[in-house]
Amino acid sequence: MTGQPNYFNRFDMAGLAREFPIGPDFLRRFEAISRDELRALQEDRFADLMSQAWKIPFYQRHWGAQGLEAGDIGGLDDITKLPTFDKSDIMASIAAQPPFGDFHGMETYPDGERPPVIVHTTSGTTGRPQVLMYGPRSREIQNLLVARIYLLQGLRTEDVVQSVYGHGMVNGGHYIREAVVHWTNSIFLPAGTGVETRSVQQVNLMKDFGVTTLVGFADYIKRLADVAREEGLEPGQDIKIRMISGHMGREDNITLSEAWGRAGIYDWYGVGDTGLIAGEGPEKRGLYIMEDAQYLEICDIDTGQPVADGATGDMVNTVLFKDDIYPIIRFNTHDVSALRTDAAPSALNLRRIEGFLGRSDNMVKLRGINVFPQAIGAMLAERPEFNGEFICQVSRDAEGRDEMTVRVEISGQGGGDLADIYRDILRRKAGVAVAVAFAEPGALAELTGIESRQKPLRLIDERF
Repeated sequence: MTGQPNYFNRFDMAGLAREFPIGPDFLRRFEAISRDELRALQEDRFADLMSQAWKIPFYQRHWGAQGLEAGDIGGLDDITKLPTFDKSDIMASIAAQPPFGDFHGMETYPDGERPPVIVHTTSGTTGRPQVLMYGPRSREIQNLLVARIYLLQGLRTEDVVQSVYGHGMVNGGHYIREAVVHWTNSIFLPAGTGVETRSVQQVNLMKDFGVTTLVGFADYIKRLADVAREEGLEPGQDIKIRMISGHMGREDNITLSEAWGRAGIYDWYGVGDTGLIAGEGPEKRGLYIMEDAQYLEICDIDTGQPVADGATGDMVNTVLFKDDIYPIIRFNTHDVSALRTDAAPSALNLRRIEGFLGRSDNMVKLRGINVFPQAIGAMLAERPEFNGEFICQVSRDAEGRDEMTVRVEISGQGGGDLADIYRDILRRKAGVAVAVAFAEPGALAELTGIESRQKPLRLIDERF
């Protein structure tokens, strides 16, 4: 490299699209590739990743504590010899060596040759925000992967895309803007959260600019449909959204689709550290893992060992392309999913996951039953008076017994008979008895942060 170092002279944009094809080239590549060819590609990228990671103090310490040396890992068949890590390990690294920790590898580059570093943080949904770091090449591959999935799901040149992902220090809004602007030719509106652009203004932007595609978290997108109607704008008529893509979790897609005039709903999954890992295709039968870019394992929540296909467990991910800044090898997201075992819905030769099923570190065990608070909304979606907003409160009585109360926003009055119906639904679907309390629409907003947070809170844990 010659000249002043900058973001754009650290990679070849056209070369990235050859390495990680997008659009029709993506379909052609992964309809033709064999599993053996895909594995060989993964092995090559894993070898480059490991070569960089062994130079980094964080991994030297983390792996060395298990008595591992570089020669012990010959390829992906040996990956389970490597211990997993998670956010707590990164936060400990930062605490020991503030402000960036020792996991990024910036010191491995000679003077003047370090690539530019992009710094963001997580949203802090599960605690203090975590530093996120990217090199130009790996950042741009992450952007490409999001655009790859949007195009697979049907994004068109003529679409106007409104993003409700947050900005500021969090990664989300910046990352999504880069994906659409750099790798598609759709028009992009970076509206952000309800704090950045008030919800009333958001729905008027949609009408004024002819927005056709919404991207963001399902909870807030659903809230915006309610705001549109409060403003006298009918989704499907005054605002013609045809496609919604984002983090659907366990929410009821039919309800969200109908709220927006029968828009198509598409799911994808990723976290701030890794970028997009998997995304739903037009068939809507699981999320395709981007296996040329990500190596995903499903591991038992308690033992950490890989589980059989079809069984649920923590998603543990290795980013095969992130070999410049902050290599990621066996990162435990603590998000729960399972590998699909049904027949492939298309010719794409890629494995699929169920999608996001809950967080294992946000899981509540009630009388031996694992309950995921994020799943409660989908369980109650059959009830017409339920508006989709809820929060779970967990407490511990004097005898040490854990109890959960699900507070639910409904339209109309919530009498004893209705509470019995809700309790019966949750007992049947969650497998354990919980209490139910009703609230008026909007009453839980301060607790959930639906207007201000990228991901609203669904659990208040009062046990500690």
